[in-house]
Amino acid sequence: MTALLPGPSGSSGPSGSAPERGDGRTPAGRVVRLGDRVSFRLRPRLAAVYASLVAAALVVLAVTLMVGDYQIPLPEVLLALTGRGERLDVFFVQGVRLPRALTALLVGAGLGVAGAVFQSLSRNPLGSPDIIGFTHGAATGAVLTILVLGGGMVATALGAVAGGVATALLVYLLAMKRGVQGYRLILVGIGLSAMLLAVRDYLISRAELTDAMAAQVWMIGSLNARTWGHVIAVAVGTAVLVPLIIAYGRRLRLMEMGHDTARALGVSPQSTQAMALLAASALTGVAIAVSGPISFIALAAPQLARRLARAEGATIAGAGLMGAFLMLTADLVAQRAMAPVQLPVGVVSAVIGGSYLVWLLYREWRTGRA
Repeated sequence: MTALLPGPSGSSGPSGSAPERGDGRTPAGRVVRLGDRVSFRLRPRLAAVYASLVAAALVVLAVTLMVGDYQIPLPEVLLALTGRGERLDVFFVQGVRLPRALTALLVGAGLGVAGAVFQSLSRNPLGSPDIIGFTHGAATGAVLTILVLGGGMVATALGAVAGGVATALLVYLLAMKRGVQGYRLILVGIGLSAMLLAVRDYLISRAELTDAMAAQVWMIGSLNARTWGHVIAVAVGTAVLVPLIIAYGRRLRLMEMGHDTARALGVSPQSTQAMALLAASALTGVAIAVSGPISFIALAAPQLARRLARAEGATIAGAGLMGAFLMLTADLVAQRAMAPVQLPVGVVSAVIGGSYLVWLLYREWRTGRA
């Protein structure tokens, strides 16, 4: 909703914003100052898009709590949220539907934020955890924990985070040559992703049938039977990592102007890349640890948010809001599209994100031809 300006009066934003006029306005919005050193640029369109995404996510959340084999009207849902409704309403709302919906919201937000970081670092719309391979790294860590160590929910979550972070470190080291360039990051990530997929398939092929089936179900990506324990796990990880990433948001926007420009403005490209990469990889691991690998949300959310807001640079908050909305919508479709049978949410997200990827590639092809 706001973008932090880097310095004193008269300085421009990271995207090269126009000089401020005498009334405190710029072509991109209105400048609000908090003292001599901190100022914010309010962008009406950005604020409207973010508010619309919040409203849309709340609508989908309300519908998710209402519909099902046991229908609950909205007034009764509101009563059940306070614990003052019918006992059966309270059970379904607070014990079954709300934990699942909140898990979907937090997982989507985390994947959206992580996707925005990866696309900013690579300066490529295809630079997401799915494409680069960090999702596969986290999934391999979780599968290794399930099949080899026999771990439960907590151990699987830790394995996913460790796998994502280890993959990030390996990709960073392999792609580093006078800094990490976007195309090298993507190419190394794709190659490592193929290797991790082979390792994961090998582990499943050597496991006991019941363990292999459990790992395969987890890898599809599902939010069935999610509890408040899952909500707390992803909420803690998100609460720790998202503020850290937001704190690096201005540096990421400056780095999109080029490493030399960012260095001239006082930003260390190497340290910024390393910290942002590690934080986004850990956030990816936290998100998929409670849901399994969810495809394409991290790819589509940042781009859709940026296009709606017509913003330049990393739209971290917008990507998080868009990811939450897409994930909630995908989970609602997964629950109701073939009722009473529930689809894994990973299948629905793959259809949504795959359609967006085809459109993106077609658009890039037409732009190249033009």
